[in-house]
Amino acid sequence: MDKGAIVWSITITLATRPIGAVIFGSLADKLGRRRPLISCVLFFSIASALTPFAPNYTVFLVLRALYGVGMGGYWGIGASLVMESSPPRWRGLFSGIMQAGYALGYLLAAAAIPLIEPGFGWKWAFLGGLVVAGLVAVLTLLAPESFAWQKNRLASFRDILRTLGHHKGDFAYLVLLMTAITCLSHGTQDLYPDFLKSVHNFSNAVISNLAILYNVGAILGALVIGHFSEKLGRRNSIMLALTICLLSIPAWAFGSSLPMLAIGSFVMQFGVQGVFGVIPAHLNELSPGSVRSLFPGVVYQLGMLIGAPSVVVEYALRGRLGYEWALTAFEVITIAALFFICAFGPERRGRDLES
Repeated sequence: MDKGAIVWSITITLATRPIGAVIFGSLADKLGRRRPLISCVLFFSIASALTPFAPNYTVFLVLRALYGVGMGGYWGIGASLVMESSPPRWRGLFSGIMQAGYALGYLLAAAAIPLIEPGFGWKWAFLGGLVVAGLVAVLTLLAPESFAWQKNRLASFRDILRTLGHHKGDFAYLVLLMTAITCLSHGTQDLYPDFLKSVHNFSNAVISNLAILYNVGAILGALVIGHFSEKLGRRNSIMLALTICLLSIPAWAFGSSLPMLAIGSFVMQFGVQGVFGVIPAHLNELSPGSVRSLFPGVVYQLGMLIGAPSVVVEYALRGRLGYEWALTAFEVITIAALFFICAFGPERRGRDLES
């Protein structure tokens, strides 16, 4: 398959995530956080493990779509469990720690691929996730159930849907916010390795090392910005991180040497994941207590759905503007939109999640 077909498979994975957010999020608000979380991670890990055995592109797409369904439920349940279990004064830091898991996973994958593929074959890049899934399942079994869920639990799925209807304004705003953040994140990450290979002719080894480096920046960004959001506020912290992203663009997109590109990508991902580091706390504080797995999960994944074509749009712009200007134009517009959205949005920092 050509490169465009593989880019499209990324969009499919993002687009099916709201389905999982609705299914698994509803179950988590009705039955508790732990069992749906375990079911979720096992579901998408098995779908991932089956992917390398797809006999054709159609089956490959179906498996990636199923993977997206499982991933869609995972974030909302995990975020509610972490935020409900965190002391209020440390909520921003734990928000950053949780979101840093994405970048840490990316970093570990970038480090593992050059070791796994030559020694075990490329299929183990997919099969290895089953080991991680087993670990997550065991850790979740050992964790206590959320007290906030027990206190705010609704009697039926009908009550859950009715509660969603009562918070339409917050829901619409947060979907808009997450759509723009999806464009920011996937617009800076998904095509960047291909940009480094196509424009600068870097080897796979160099690109893997750069990916490790800029994901260290992403982890630090999630932790630092997430922590400072307790003092600066959620929206102000997001706008600070966006400013960092904006300042990194000249080196990130137009750097003429490996050191310059390394600095630019490190700072860019520090800012991008700095934005994301605030999101688990921000979304949970703006969510109704009785639907705290479903509400932020669906909001997050609907944003992913609407923002899913961002990679395809950015890749198409590459043909018209050139790779450097395509990345730049897309991200500058996205950052400007996010500044506007955050400046006029609500915030409930420090809210008691048990009330």
